[in-house]
Amino acid sequence: MRYSGTVSEKPETQSEDASSQDAPSARAQDAPSARASDAPKKTEGSRAPSKLGSLSARSEKADKAKRKSVSDVQQELRDLSKPTERPPVDMKKIYLRVAAVLALVWIAALVFRNNIGFAVAGVLTVVTGGVLYWLKGYFGKAQRLGALLSSADTDEGRKKALATLDTEFKKGDTQAILAKAQLLMQESPREAQAVLESVNLDKQLAPVAAQVRAMRAMIHLTFGEVKEARSLSDQLELGKQQEPKTRAMFAAVASEAWARTGEGQKAVDTLDLFNPEAPDMAEMKAQIWRARAFAYASTNDMKGAGRALRKLADINPHLLGMFVGQKRIHPMLEKEAKGIVMKMGVVPRKVVRQRM
Repeated sequence: MRYSGTVSEKPETQSEDASSQDAPSARAQDAPSARASDAPKKTEGSRAPSKLGSLSARSEKADKAKRKSVSDVQQELRDLSKPTERPPVDMKKIYLRVAAVLALVWIAALVFRNNIGFAVAGVLTVVTGGVLYWLKGYFGKAQRLGALLSSADTDEGRKKALATLDTEFKKGDTQAILAKAQLLMQESPREAQAVLESVNLDKQLAPVAAQVRAMRAMIHLTFGEVKEARSLSDQLELGKQQEPKTRAMFAAVASEAWARTGEGQKAVDTLDLFNPEAPDMAEMKAQIWRARAFAYASTNDMKGAGRALRKLADINPHLLGMFVGQKRIHPMLEKEAKGIVMKMGVVPRKVVRQRM
């Protein structure tokens, strides 16, 4: 029994040794094929994280957007359209510069000692004093209205601001009318339109009349009334606007009206003059990308239109509601917007227009 046991153990040991000796050679033969089969897996694995990362980022954004209530979305859109506070006009500097000019005029009159010179200097002094008094009141009122609009960042603040405009400002005050229209555009665009149409443009200064026209055109575009918007936009003189943001806003409104009435290339050429990603264009970013989407679609550049729509979705996915289910939207543009909305899983909500 012992002998048979030792004999039976030796073959097992030899077989184990043989298998251990053959294993390295087998592994060596299989190694190239294993590496070859693993190579594509590594390549796919290296690409996967970037794709998965972008998909997860978009899904997270979509989930956040879906979780928001209607009031949350409207508040976010109000924040996007909330104007940045501008520094007040330094009237002291204006006074000093005007005083220096008037001093030179009086010195010249005294040197020549001419009655006509004294009369001219006197008239200039009186007229300049009146203009400065008007400017002080104008800029002071503008600063007060700006603070009032900034405080209207909630429903309660908005109601309070509207009440203040109705009680503390004159009925025909154009600045107050513009401020009231900006507040009404958030929830009641038609009411804002009625308020703006009460302004007699023939009696207004050119910059004020232009702003009223631009706001009216924007409301018409919201409701797909492109002919009315085009009529108003054609009267905007973009080259005469000195303030960059005002010029960009006028260009965005006019370009959208042009694009939606068959002049897409004119709209593209105009919008190319403005960079919506520039820091000083933050207030106008959504408005410019919206206009670009219409302009590109009008020239059948759907790649550019899609890029503009994605830029809007990055700002706020609900901004794509401008292009879904609205009147007089380019069919391919609406289809592109619907595709992005469906991918993100976002239901377009009520559009809140951007403040001027």
